[in-house]
Amino acid sequence: MNGKLRIRVFAHSLVSDWNHGNAHFLRGLSRALVRLGHQVRSYEELGAWSLANLIRQEGETAIEAVDDFRRIYSELDIHFYKNDATLEGFLEEELKEVDLVLIHEWNDPSVANKVLAFKEKYGFKALFHDTHHRAYTRPGEILKFHLHKVDGVLAFGEAIRRIYADGFGVPRVWTFHEAADAEVFAPRREKQETDVLWIGNWGDDERTRELMEFLLQPASALQGRRIVAYGVRYPENALEQLRQSGIEYRGYLPNLKAPQVYSRSALTLHVPRRQYANGLSGIPTIRVFEALACGTPLVCSPWTDTENMFRPGQDYLCVPDGPSMRAAIEGLLGDDAARAQLGVSGRETIEKHHTCGHRAEQLLGIYEECA
Repeated sequence: MNGKLRIRVFAHSLVSDWNHGNAHFLRGLSRALVRLGHQVRSYEELGAWSLANLIRQEGETAIEAVDDFRRIYSELDIHFYKNDATLEGFLEEELKEVDLVLIHEWNDPSVANKVLAFKEKYGFKALFHDTHHRAYTRPGEILKFHLHKVDGVLAFGEAIRRIYADGFGVPRVWTFHEAADAEVFAPRREKQETDVLWIGNWGDDERTRELMEFLLQPASALQGRRIVAYGVRYPENALEQLRQSGIEYRGYLPNLKAPQVYSRSALTLHVPRRQYANGLSGIPTIRVFEALACGTPLVCSPWTDTENMFRPGQDYLCVPDGPSMRAAIEGLLGDDAARAQLGVSGRETIEKHHTCGHRAEQLLGIYEECA
């Protein structure tokens, strides 16, 4: 593409990743676009939920997490707005002479729709970016957005793309998977301190049964192994279950610390929310990309790669049930060569197909189609 694009990104947050995995990919995508020579500016609401909770819940860790983000992603230009009477005037100034506006689905629909109201006046292209299962589980929430005004939708899996195209009647929808920032998420030489690693939020009972079967029960049977869990929004009963299973809970892990933690673990687990194991089968969430990018052996609970993004059995292992998970963990912990092979293969697939640089190039191609 010739010429520099002026790109504006409206996201819930790039500064905070507290219970906000969308920040991971959006940070890397934005920086990849900057490094391709484009002008990228991001906007987030002052006082937004994720950053507010990060500061309220995590104390000194919150300050360190924000400082690390500012240092590692120093190229990013982030502006804050107030969702009040000043918003319309703010948007009027910011959206002049813009080529492309990317609106992530975790924005307030009223904000997104005010952005889209300027589209005809200023002539920019607008793409709606969906990286969640709400189109499948709570479609009414998505239909609050003025989708008839966007130039297209970026859906983070083929199953979501079909919902927008066939269910919502959006004429132009592209499958636009997440990806790893392969510069930040890369293999490191670290002393191993953990046998099994789980990174994930307990959340809204979307995978409680799955965590019992594929994390807690295998952990209980793995005597003498050091198993560690990171994440937020764990209720007290969940914390007690972790303790009873012999799992050490370490709380919030800033995402930019994750590569170091991955590299210190012999292997890591992926337990997708049940939506991604049934109706939305084929959509890998961001943790898959990041773990593989770090070269960490990955074992998954049931998940079908219907879009052929990876090489099951070569890039990662997938098991059908809890006993199989225990057996796979024990087998890998006793086989250094097998773990090394998984790590190398996973990283290789990320480098070939699934970096933020790949997605930036895809996004520019989509913009050219729209323009």
